[in-house]
Amino acid sequence: MKFVVIIIGAGAAGLFCAIEAGKRRRKVLVLEHNAQVGRKILISGGGRCNFTNIHTKAENFISKNPHFCKSALARYTPNDFVELVKKHRINFYEKKLGQLFCRESSSQIVEMLLYECRKEKVEIRTNCSVRFVRNNAGTAFEIETSQGKFLCESVVIATGGLSIPHIGATDFGYKIAKQFGLKIIETKPALVPLVFQNTLPENLRNLAGVSLDAIASVGKASFRENILFTHRGLSGPAVLQISSYWKRGNVISFDLLPSKNALEILQNARESRKELSNFLGEILPARFAAAFSETIADSKPLKNYSERELEHIAEKIHEWQIAFDETEGYKKAEVTLGGVSTDELSSKTMEAKKVAGLYFIGEVVDVTGWLGGYNFQWAWSSGFAAGQFV
Repeated sequence: MKFVVIIIGAGAAGLFCAIEAGKRRRKVLVLEHNAQVGRKILISGGGRCNFTNIHTKAENFISKNPHFCKSALARYTPNDFVELVKKHRINFYEKKLGQLFCRESSSQIVEMLLYECRKEKVEIRTNCSVRFVRNNAGTAFEIETSQGKFLCESVVIATGGLSIPHIGATDFGYKIAKQFGLKIIETKPALVPLVFQNTLPENLRNLAGVSLDAIASVGKASFRENILFTHRGLSGPAVLQISSYWKRGNVISFDLLPSKNALEILQNARESRKELSNFLGEILPARFAAAFSETIADSKPLKNYSERELEHIAEKIHEWQIAFDETEGYKKAEVTLGGVSTDELSSKTMEAKKVAGLYFIGEVVDVTGWLGGYNFQWAWSSGFAAGQFV
């Protein structure tokens, strides 16, 4: 069977590219190895899909080439996607920091994309595994699948990264890139919980469920949101964000009292007869305060601490430094850092410079967004860009 465009992967980027190509009256086929399209969309945002972020800009993405994403993001913006959502009468709300969520269900986004695909006469085949992709004499692509062979002029790889393998994530996209001689930037789990080193005191490793507002910092990166203790380490928005910048051996610093002066608070209470842990339990979660205070100072009433000791305690509160052994891996990672090198692709079209007619979009590319709807916006924007040229 012959098509003009075949898109491998029926996720956010793949479906959106199909819609845009369909608008140009291209004959489009989308191949999905899962039984269901848009599985990552469906589970995102706690089932409500954080489908974009109204504050999206290039600075919200990590890439070897931080300028690469600018072109696509400028041509299809968060406002453009919001208009599409409104057109389909999907109710949504801003949760925080520009993050937009469906009020009802993430399935509404999938249904919207499928409606637009049907309108543009896009054919979608599920349970269809791709066995190989061949470029025949540089004039057409031959794709062999579990449902037969297909020919096309353009192939779009929209297969995502390695994160969340239980919903079907594979390294297929990277294999295709390597097959055609394209460079891959080393991949690793991102937006992922971190695992404590065994050297961390036992009392701090037994705080699962405790959450507090903090600033997490490593290198020049810094994020303020909640951190959450797990059975193995730390999670929560601030930790997920900083995990994309963390490298093995790095120490992460946490400011446990953002926007407050811990030394001033301690000095104002220095005549107090309260033990340090009890006092800190009034400004920090009690369970955490009890464990934390044991690791930074001898337990005694506040009035018995010297000025230098108070300064030391305040310093630890604003710069609690923790070393981690590893991340929780791809099974818990929301996205994959790294991917097909942007040096290999046109920022305008997403086409491979070395292989005419071969395109890469979405998470498979070395463009990784922050937590909060940015990765979906990259899917829409990169899918839109490729859709104008395939």
